[in-house]
Amino acid sequence: MAFTLPHLPYAHDALEPYIDTLTMQIHHGKHHQGYVDNLNKAIAGTPNEGKSLDDLVAHAGKISVAVRNNGGGHWNHSFFWESLAKHSGSHNAPSGKLSDAINAAFGSFDSLKEKFNAAGAGRFGSGWAWLIVKDGKLEVTSTPNQDNPLMDVAEVKGIPILGADVWEHAYYLKYQNRRAEYLAAFWHVVNWKKIEERFASAK
Repeated sequence: MAFTLPHLPYAHDALEPYIDTLTMQIHHGKHHQGYVDNLNKAIAGTPNEGKSLDDLVAHAGKISVAVRNNGGGHWNHSFFWESLAKHSGSHNAPSGKLSDAINAAFGSFDSLKEKFNAAGAGRFGSGWAWLIVKDGKLEVTSTPNQDNPLMDVAEVKGIPILGADVWEHAYYLKYQNRRAEYLAAFWHVVNWKKIEERFASAK
């Protein structure tokens, strides 16, 4: 079966004012849809047709540039939408075992944010910042374009539990060239319940 665009788990305006409505509409409905459409074209009539998205991503470097870019784009964005949620208060932070692991790995939640934001801001051109589980411990890394830490081509491999899209299409309508400001706003809409579930599974 062909891949399809997943529904957003919230309304387009749910992440205001941190991520604006128009960006969400274009990012999800146009950019992500484009990755889905181009991935389907790239695998049509090939031995990779019918494989799972996880399988395509894991072996992307051995398949084709089109599958690497568009399979990565589809996986990363599907992961990204579920990483975000609307919050009623200004305080948004992890808890429980994930909070303990963050303190153990980085010293504090603020230190994690600082390191993660630096990874995203320092990624030249387009790419992603990630919080991953590697060998049972948390690490921050980044990848270019639509690569992710699950890929055979990743410089740092691990299981992603949180990712931030730092392509300009993710923030340019609201933040223009101010990527650091977008990354600071990102923390207000992280879905920590989902991230904690991923952490538990990764462990």
